[in-house]
Amino acid sequence: MAFVVCEPCIKCKYTNCVDVCPVACFREGSVMLVIDPDECIDCAVCVDECPVRAIYSQDEVPEKWKDFIEINKTYSKIWPIILTHKSPLPTAEEFRNITNKRAYFDSSPSSQH
Repeated sequence: MAFVVCEPCIKCKYTNCVDVCPVACFREGSVMLVIDPDECIDCAVCVDECPVRAIYSQDEVPEKWKDFIEINKTYSKIWPIILTHKSPLPTAEEFRNITNKRAYFDSSPSSQH
């Protein structure tokens, strides 16, 4: 069962998770990261590294974020691989505790690869 990056990552994009991932399963969009379910080895080391608690096991994704399972599947095939830690987005501190950020989702890949 793969892990899934959910809504709290939007407009934050902390990359602490990338630092601890033993495989190349993270992909980078312009406002968030996703996990490639075909590459994820279910090790769970990324979960505790996320400062906004955005990463869940697929079977534990909260109901309100179930659509992020498909978002991760879809965009992990389009967005570039991220292998190294980067600074969070400039909006990270402002958006860290904001809920209901779905409207800020952007399907564009990161321009910083």
